[in-house]
Amino acid sequence: MTIVILIFVHGLTGDYEQTWKAENAADPWPKSLLPSIITNARLLTFGYDANVIGKGQVSENGLREHAMALVNDLARVRNKTKTNERPIIFACHSLGGLLCKDALGYARDCLEERHRQINCCTRGIVFIGTPHHGSDLAPVARKLARYLGRFKQTNSAILDVLEKGSDTLSRIQRDFANMLRSRNEVSKDPSHLSPIEIVCFFEELPLDIVGTVVSKDSAIMPSSNAIGLHCNHIDMTKFDDKEDENFDRIAAELQEMCNKIAGDKTDKTDRTSLASHS
Repeated sequence: MTIVILIFVHGLTGDYEQTWKAENAADPWPKSLLPSIITNARLLTFGYDANVIGKGQVSENGLREHAMALVNDLARVRNKTKTNERPIIFACHSLGGLLCKDALGYARDCLEERHRQINCCTRGIVFIGTPHHGSDLAPVARKLARYLGRFKQTNSAILDVLEKGSDTLSRIQRDFANMLRSRNEVSKDPSHLSPIEIVCFFEELPLDIVGTVVSKDSAIMPSSNAIGLHCNHIDMTKFDDKEDENFDRIAAELQEMCNKIAGDKTDKTDRTSLASHS
């Protein structure tokens, strides 16, 4: 019985499959490991061009364009499968967390109800190494891209949002904080939207050559549950074993969110497996 949509959003230089796949694994862990633990969720991955530096052409789309694509793609899938009122949980790595926050702001202000429902139905977000507080990450992003072997062309539209003092980052943070505050207010109004549960994971180990990509201070949101992962920024989303302690920490938080929703909602639909939308 599927009662929630769980969608994975990759980060900088990431990929809708490779970000969530260990080096020697046959499949991404949302497909190979998670379904036996979380049996009441439809698992989706969202892909977008997150290469900021590349040998060939790189997308010139900014974060807002990718956020709009996420909202449009997810709304289309929900409409097609008649699951427009299904609760949503996001799991986001790195830049994907900022994209998710911007997407929820965009969805909230949309004229189409099916787009607004994405904001209204969101019940939880797991941020994994997301740079919430905008220390000067653009140089780190360039180093990270070069570390991964990508160079020459640069998408400044993506890098700009990571700069300290970025107007775009400030807008995203301000809008998201206001939305959380409104959602988390105690209200007896039955139409009041449910709170959004937030969990933030931070990296405990540096990346070779690059160092720490997202500091603990930047990866944590005020009043959120903060959990360390004993790995670097890239490996914090790559697992091939259920016994991996880092996987267990993330899976446990996702499972807890799904269980809380299960206590509130019992709609009966068929369980489906991993799908990808880019």
